[in-house]
Formats: sequence, C-alpha cells, structure tokens
Amino acid sequence: MAWIVLVLSGVLEAVWATALGRSAGFTRPVPSIVFGVGLLVSMAGLAYAMRTLPTGTSYAVWVGIGAALTVAFAMITGTESASIVKILLILGIVGCVIGLKALH
Repeated sequence: MAWIVLVLSGVLEAVWATALGRSAGFTRPVPSIVFGVGLLVSMAGLAYAMRTLPTGTSYAVWVGIGAALTVAFAMITGTESASIVKILLILGIVGCVIGLKALH
C-alpha cells in the first residue's frame, strides 16, 4: 500500500509543480489553490509512505516521478521544448525509479 500511495504522491508533485508555474507568483487564484491542495496531499502521502519505506528511497522515488511527469507534461503541452536527448534523460529517471522499487 505504501508504494501505491508513494506513486500517487509523486504524480501529485507534478500537479503542484505545474500549478505553481501557472500561478504567476500566486496572483492567479485557481492554480494557486491547486498548488496548495496538491502540495498538502502530496506531502501527506509521502509522509505516510515513509512510515514503512526507507526515507532515501521514498524521497528519490517521489522526486523522480514528480520531475519526470512535470517535464513530460511541459513538453506535451508545448511549454518546454522536446528533444530526443531530453526524452532519453527522462526515461533514465524513470528507469532509476523502477530500479529503486525493484531493489526494495
């Protein structure tokens, strides 16, 4: 159960990071609210997962999922340029997250 919560919390990290970028310094209410709610739920899920999973592994997986999804979403929506090298590097992050899960 902790792994499922951790993965969902990583997805929510991508949500709040994207919302933070779209909040324009907290001047836009909807993205600011999405940021706040996403951050709280994401952190709560991370804290829950860390009750049974090692801290380093939990944090690395959480950040890896969040970072990979944030960049992938930005490339899909056109707010960030895409390239083969970027895609391969993102896949490297995903591979490392899978590796951490496989070792645990």
